[in-house]
Amino acid sequence: MADSDLESIGRHCQFEYCGQLDFLPFRCESCRSTYCLDHRSETAHKCPNAGEWARRRNGNIQQENRSAPQKPNIYNSDQCYHVTCKTLINTLKDPGVRCPNCNHQYCLKHRLREEHDCAKLTPLGARQGSSASPNETIKSMFAKVRGWGKQQQTATANLIPKPKVKPNSPAARIASVNTMKRSAKGENNVPADRRIYLHVVGTADTQAAEPPAGDFFFDSRWKVGRVLDDAARRLAVENLNNRAGGEEARLRIFHVESGDFLEFSDTIGGGKIKSGDTIVLLRGAGVVLEKS
Repeated sequence: MADSDLESIGRHCQFEYCGQLDFLPFRCESCRSTYCLDHRSETAHKCPNAGEWARRRNGNIQQENRSAPQKPNIYNSDQCYHVTCKTLINTLKDPGVRCPNCNHQYCLKHRLREEHDCAKLTPLGARQGSSASPNETIKSMFAKVRGWGKQQQTATANLIPKPKVKPNSPAARIASVNTMKRSAKGENNVPADRRIYLHVVGTADTQAAEPPAGDFFFDSRWKVGRVLDDAARRLAVENLNNRAGGEEARLRIFHVESGDFLEFSDTIGGGKIKSGDTIVLLRGAGVVLEKS
């Protein structure tokens, strides 16, 4: 076979002073040159771009990791505003649909006005109407709840060893929260820096019975709906929110300090509620909210 034919099959090593004809040459991905078996490594042929292929590979891997979509969970996605639905929306699987009338977001199942009772909802961002007034029974119930909350704050403040501190002072609040932390119960997997400590009062089965109460801690990233489910379970309060039925049997969370009801889709640690506050589980309050 002629020498020209052999050269057409193999390649000459491009390392200086070598030039060996190799039928199975090696290509360096850093300097893009061809070498023989002896000079195939970057160190052997003194590669001018040593490590270039490794840097390119690591850069591509990091870019793929950054572009990978984050798995949706209760902390990085929204929840359908329907009171009985817990579907996570604004994800690749379940997109969210904003209602043009009430301005709330819903899943595909509850996107129509008839599915989420749009006429009975207050539009997001709108002020509550001042012309309509709730009945006197509900007004009295709310007044009792606020008064009970103030009594609880005063009773807790009396446990502070420094009697000269004012009950509503920041020092009294810190001492009250510290006392609550020693006895509060909750899920152990909640990080300590994410915990928000609250005094929770349930709904009594009869008017004469003392309502169940306790100190609990929740994850500040939880939605109000999840906090309600966890609090009702710990206080053994019957929770019918996930079942079909009217507002008469459903529970809602009333914040004593602000005097407002909390929306199910809001985050419990959004800034309105602080550790040491009191929340009450009220049944049937949604009927009054619809009338107002």
